[in-house]
Amino acid sequence: MKYFIDQLQQKIEEKDSRICVGLDPHLEMMPENVLAAELLEDIETNQKEIADSVLKFNQNLIDAVADMTAVVKPQMAFYEKLGVPGMECLWQTIAYAKTKDLIVLLDGKRNDIGSTAGAYAEAYLENKKIGVDSITINPYLGSDGVLPFLENKEKGAFALLRTSNPSAVDLQDLKLDDGRTVYQAVGDFLQDLGRDYLGECGYSNLAAVVGATYPKELKEIRSQLDSVFFLIPGFGAQGGGAADIKAGFDEDGRGAVVNSSRGINFAYRQEEYSYFGAENYAKAARAAAEKMKKEINDVLK
Repeated sequence: MKYFIDQLQQKIEEKDSRICVGLDPHLEMMPENVLAAELLEDIETNQKEIADSVLKFNQNLIDAVADMTAVVKPQMAFYEKLGVPGMECLWQTIAYAKTKDLIVLLDGKRNDIGSTAGAYAEAYLENKKIGVDSITINPYLGSDGVLPFLENKEKGAFALLRTSNPSAVDLQDLKLDDGRTVYQAVGDFLQDLGRDYLGECGYSNLAAVVGATYPKELKEIRSQLDSVFFLIPGFGAQGGGAADIKAGFDEDGRGAVVNSSRGINFAYRQEEYSYFGAENYAKAARAAAEKMKKEINDVLK
């Protein structure tokens, strides 16, 4: 049995890529040649047609970037809003990603108390028809809301630690009586809990989400946590750059993947890649992924 985190690290090394491609189909940003604008005038009525368009969009993106990345990350909210057709599209997207030998990180921030957390873990990590390798979770409920996601050591969980959104400071930066911030305490909790799930690579199946938009905190958290692997969102559209994420890696350039969703999915809308045109959105996405991969690799040399 190979631990999830070792599978991920192996893929990263095979691809020489530390990027994660988010699959977040913002409907209003999709190219007209894939999704007709008139379908968006009544989303509820047109769920099936829209979901079919999203699947085509995702499959073409996956084809374009499969050799550039080890992992893709569908964000569940964009599929859930399309009802049953949207969820079918999500499962089909995951299945297609698996045919390309990609690791799938399902972004759903799921959690609840023990038995319900167990049901979530079973639904997403044990369902062989879905094929998800890992999932994002909220650690706020404590260990009985985390451990069910770690029972299968071939699967992984990414717990929210220091998120990339502007209002993260409202709660995550609050000071505790012992002088730590809330996010520092969560980091200690995740590292301690994850020590029983360490892979051969030295990192744990219990990973963490740490945003690129707070590079100072990212550096501090990396020095605090030597066995916690990071998913670093916030690159590109949210403002984070290669220099910002460097501190999230260890001295060997390991220990993290960096996510970009809109910056790759909708690269054709950026001036830099506009020459591709909407009809070649997948080629634009590939160019953006290639640039991101190179920028991160270069900054880690």
